[in-house]
Amino acid sequence: MNRLVMMVLKNIWKVPGLWAKLCRYAKAPENYPEAEMYTHIQHILKLAIKSGNVELKVTGTENIPTEGGFAFYSNHQGMFDVLAIVATCDMPLGAIFKKELADIPFIKQIVSCTRSYAMDREDVRQSLTVIQAVTKELLNGRSYLIFPEGTRSKNGNQMRDFHGGSFRCAVKAKAPIIPIALIDCYKVLDQKGSAPVTVQIHYLEPIPYEEYKDLKTVDLAAMVRSRIGDVIAAHTS
Repeated sequence: MNRLVMMVLKNIWKVPGLWAKLCRYAKAPENYPEAEMYTHIQHILKLAIKSGNVELKVTGTENIPTEGGFAFYSNHQGMFDVLAIVATCDMPLGAIFKKELADIPFIKQIVSCTRSYAMDREDVRQSLTVIQAVTKELLNGRSYLIFPEGTRSKNGNQMRDFHGGSFRCAVKAKAPIIPIALIDCYKVLDQKGSAPVTVQIHYLEPIPYEEYKDLKTVDLAAMVRSRIGDVIAAHTS
């Protein structure tokens, strides 16, 4: 059975109520506390993950700051990445994602509730506008998830190059950077079947602005990629 279908079917009697509540939040997110909306999204995701035969092994949650204004940078393996991170990070966060996902039901509602941003990678001006908006949000104390590869890797746990430009918002906001190493996320929704699968999420130690302020964005990208790569190598050998 398709894993996504199984996630829905096992919770079919809960779906109408959960969906209605999510849509109510998404219609007027300014009327609700961000923590309340985020908790509801986490609840939905945790139900789906449990029902989908997925085990999450998480390390380093103590590295997540208790106050906002920081940027997560993660390797990108597939559709499940954001779900895994949101389900295991209790600090509300938004994300930068590709515009093609903007109108997909459920994702559209999550975007509204988390003040996430869709980026058109083919439109330089629009991309710059998104970077400026996220920079402002970081300065205002909100936190964001960014995938510096720009698109998912199609080679399992092997990463693509990290784009230096994706680090501009963190640099401009002088925000701490928390690298995230994802392992085997691609097996959840990007492979056929619904056999049990274990996914690893490793939250690495924060990189304060003082540590990277003198680096060019391309060098910062290489440093973050190297740290993530070291963790992936250590847990897949």
